[in-house]
Amino acid sequence: MSDKVPMTAQGYTDLEEELRYLKTTARPAVIRAIAEAREHGDLSENAEYHAARERQSFIEGRVIELEDKIARAEVIDVATLDGDTVKFGATVTLVDEDTDAETAYQLVGETEADVKAGRLAITAPLARALIGKEVGDSVEVMTPAGSKAYEILKVQYV
Repeated sequence: MSDKVPMTAQGYTDLEEELRYLKTTARPAVIRAIAEAREHGDLSENAEYHAARERQSFIEGRVIELEDKIARAEVIDVATLDGDTVKFGATVTLVDEDTDAETAYQLVGETEADVKAGRLAITAPLARALIGKEVGDSVEVMTPAGSKAYEILKVQYV
């Protein structure tokens, strides 16, 4: 897997912070928990020990995953982008053509996507439909609830 993982500078920083936390705080804490649980005796019936080992397994797996994503990161500085065409990093304001409801999404990498926070993964169907479009264009996207049409009101790079 040598594919580059596009992400914003903020997304990259968030991954680095999570990795730092796991290595400096979570990993030492779980090692202490395992050592304490071992002191309680018979490991075959020691629920604390098994829970701590499971937590350790999760932490180690997540560390490997984060290190891989950071190593393959292609950080795109959104502040250096501009224009009227939708591309990675753009914050796009849309209006639902049926309900006239306005929403805004920033197109980001998969690792930093959070629809509730207005960050839409570049691989999402709506994001893929928006790429290359401009203000005033309409896009139609298939959703689980059926076809939805949106008009692009604004494209910003902030």
